[in-house]
Amino acid sequence: MFSWLRKKRTEVTAAAGGGQPQAPVLGAPGADTPWPNAAQWLQRLDWTVLKRLDGQLQGDYRSLFRGSGLVLADLREYQAHDDVRHIDWNVTARMQTPYVREHQEDREIAAWFVVDLSASVAFGSGPTSKRQLACSVVTVLSKMLSQHGNRVGLMLFTGQDRAHSVVPARSGRRHLLHIVHQMLQAGQAPAHASAVQISALGPWLVQVQSVLKRRSAVFVVSDYISPTGWEKPLAQLARRHEVVAVRLRDPLEMAWPDNTGMLLVQDAESGEQLLVDGNDAAFRQRFAQQAQDREAALLSRLSQAGVDCLELNTDEAMDQALLRFAQLRKRASQLSTGGPAAPLGHQRPVQAGGVHA
Repeated sequence: MFSWLRKKRTEVTAAAGGGQPQAPVLGAPGADTPWPNAAQWLQRLDWTVLKRLDGQLQGDYRSLFRGSGLVLADLREYQAHDDVRHIDWNVTARMQTPYVREHQEDREIAAWFVVDLSASVAFGSGPTSKRQLACSVVTVLSKMLSQHGNRVGLMLFTGQDRAHSVVPARSGRRHLLHIVHQMLQAGQAPAHASAVQISALGPWLVQVQSVLKRRSAVFVVSDYISPTGWEKPLAQLARRHEVVAVRLRDPLEMAWPDNTGMLLVQDAESGEQLLVDGNDAAFRQRFAQQAQDREAALLSRLSQAGVDCLELNTDEAMDQALLRFAQLRKRASQLSTGGPAAPLGHQRPVQAGGVHA
């Protein structure tokens, strides 16, 4: 029936979105090209991203990756966003005003990367897919953390109920290459045609809580296209750990392109197919409106969970996104201590409950 679609190579795969229309993948670029090995992947990112970041973060490193400490640095009045566990009750009783303790932060932290490599993350409208972007950002952040002596761990999820692989937190170059190898192997492994790979971010976060016994920095790397219900486990995880939501996006997920004609769209996770008319202006308008509503709801859930959000687009330079995120976190840290914040030009404002960059 749709043989003419196959002849024109217009068959499209869309990311899963709970029954909502998703942006098409207009032929996955480089899908048949094998990915490089771990050493080659690390070397390429070292020259394209890490060299650009070298020297630019400088003092922002502490603002980007904050460890926990036990050495008392200062006391200040309690503010609405402060953790109640840091209240000094003795000083509060004497001053009749809530005061919180500020501790000197440790540079050495244990960082865990919770990476979603389900079928929806394979989406990409350009040379870079969200899956490749996920592998790249985890590699870059792992290298930045490990070169300062921090331990790095990994939990990979590919659509199954349990983690695809768990790599304990360690340090060193060999361990870093092992993490990169695990991601690349899982990223290019073909999915079984009969398997239904549905993102289950909520159960995955519950499993993360059972694995992490000590306070750590947790980076949840996902496109957050998942059934609702993950907000509560994420908030519970953020109460004990410092959580950063690394969100993967593609520009084609926000707006349907013009003049695409009749397209057969397939859900990457459920396999459901739908024939749509890309020339219909009303359809494109509905698609854009649903994308905006989904965007607002997602940012609201992340803010309510109290986590910072680092947004990465497949068509954006990663070093610029990381620098913007570090500046926003530094600004939020200055505001929380009552200090002045330098203007950030056209950067997004700091919102209550988290930083969105």
